[in-house]
Amino acid sequence: MSHDTTLQHRVTAELIWDPAVTSSEIGVTAKDGVVALSGEVGTYDEKLAAEAAACRVGGVKALVQEIEVVVKPARKRSDEDIAATAIARLAWNVAVPPDRVFVKVSKGTVTLTGEVDHRFEAEVSEREVRQLSGVVAVDNRIAIKPQVDVEAVSDRISEALDRSWLFDPKTVTVTAEGGTVTLGGTVRTMQERREAVGAAWASPGTTAVENHISVV
Repeated sequence: MSHDTTLQHRVTAELIWDPAVTSSEIGVTAKDGVVALSGEVGTYDEKLAAEAAACRVGGVKALVQEIEVVVKPARKRSDEDIAATAIARLAWNVAVPPDRVFVKVSKGTVTLTGEVDHRFEAEVSEREVRQLSGVVAVDNRIAIKPQVDVEAVSDRISEALDRSWLFDPKTVTVTAEGGTVTLGGTVRTMQERREAVGAAWASPGTTAVENHISVV
């Protein structure tokens, strides 16, 4: 069995194993470490779950996401209903700063704009709306307000990577200019690459992350 076929089977098995992925209409192809997902799912959240499942599999170096969200008639909602529900959900979440995140909906695609102080506030905002009925995509354009203290960003990220058990931090390089953090080097899996990016965003003062880490 070829490496591409083995990788295809492993990704397919991971999709079947993940309880958040219920669609049986997801196709998987693999070529030289590049995995492509296609087909249909019923919710945007399931599309993201399928993407995350594929990235967990060792040997996946890049992912092509071609899954389409097709909302079932019973779950369809008007853009007005989606917008009203999204606003209410954001208002109820204490992690979302009041009157800082704005919602626009067009044909089921939710666009979030505004400015917050921390990356996690933008991430929480996206999580609140992506699970709503009728949502087919979320475009998160929330900006991170630059922090005053950005001099120690690189050191904080290096320390965070050093505490991680997932990979050797010596293979990852970190530089920072202002609030922009640049990651380089190599890791073994897509999951390790995500962990490095997460550590970068978790550091106070980070307003952008340029990820040049390669999976080898």
